[in-house]
Amino acid sequence: MSLDPFLSAHGFAAAARLPLPGDAGHRRYLRLTGGPRPALLMDGSAAAAVGLPSAEADLRAFIAIAGHLQGIGLSAPEVIAADPPAGLLLLEDLGEDTHASLLDAGADPIPLYAAAAETLAALHEAPPPAGLPAWEGEAMARTAAATFLDWWWPAALGRDPTPAEREAFRLAIRTMLAPFEGAGAFVHRDYFPANLLPLPDRPGSASVGIIDFQDAGHGHPAYDLVSLLQDARRDVPQAVRRSATERYLAARPSIDRAAFTAATAAMAAQRHLRVAALWVRLDRRDGKPHYLAHGPRCWRLLDEALKHPATAPLAAFLDQHVPRALRANPRMEPAA
Repeated sequence: MSLDPFLSAHGFAAAARLPLPGDAGHRRYLRLTGGPRPALLMDGSAAAAVGLPSAEADLRAFIAIAGHLQGIGLSAPEVIAADPPAGLLLLEDLGEDTHASLLDAGADPIPLYAAAAETLAALHEAPPPAGLPAWEGEAMARTAAATFLDWWWPAALGRDPTPAEREAFRLAIRTMLAPFEGAGAFVHRDYFPANLLPLPDRPGSASVGIIDFQDAGHGHPAYDLVSLLQDARRDVPQAVRRSATERYLAARPSIDRAAFTAATAAMAAQRHLRVAALWVRLDRRDGKPHYLAHGPRCWRLLDEALKHPATAPLAAFLDQHVPRALRANPRMEPAA
């Protein structure tokens, strides 16, 4: 079913459609007003156009995870109607403000990050749903290679990595992450302010709405705390990071803090390297050069993570293959 018949079938034919700012992915969003209730349309029909599989699996994952989050007492958008084969989803509108927009408007970050951390702790305390894909060593090595080796490396070094370099990189990531496999937690994978909404009328951990969770997996919970507090798109003051980390750990007193700190460094190193290189792919493949503005932040955060002994395998690989002077956005033209 195409967009107009889908909206008509569910009473939204006359609703005004306001396009919302897009993200780095293929999905687009419309805010619908004047229909039976405030709603958002998620349109993933462009998946095939950017070389991704059908949006059907993507949307079915969203529906299943939304149900899981609601089932453990957290706030995810209610699914009003769905046509997964067409890539169309009609969702409850949780509001116009996000934590990101509030921060941009000058809101005090301490309470926002504290609430986000407490909701994240509740999410991680609950057993994850069955069927989530693994977000651990092999998957993380593969996704890092898909940006760092396939896009950043040729742009910065002027050549493709050799098979031996690819294998050395895979081994470095796998060795770094191996001590932290098997944690088995729900991992949102993009738990940061743009995907969180304030819902002050809801109690406790439900006071933070959660969106954009369709890529969730199971892995180490430190990954989500890195996403939140070592944000690739905004600077988070150290005092805010410390405060929110304490709120998270206080809500999960059984955690071994030293082991969690080591896991945080390893997850941060993988994420920051992968995302720093992702900005290059978005520029060169997708025509979105504005994302390169976040590159320097990601490289700084990577350098911070590499100071922890838990990241030694990746630090050694980079020291051998990527001089510090090149750990940045590549030049506009590939190196000679």
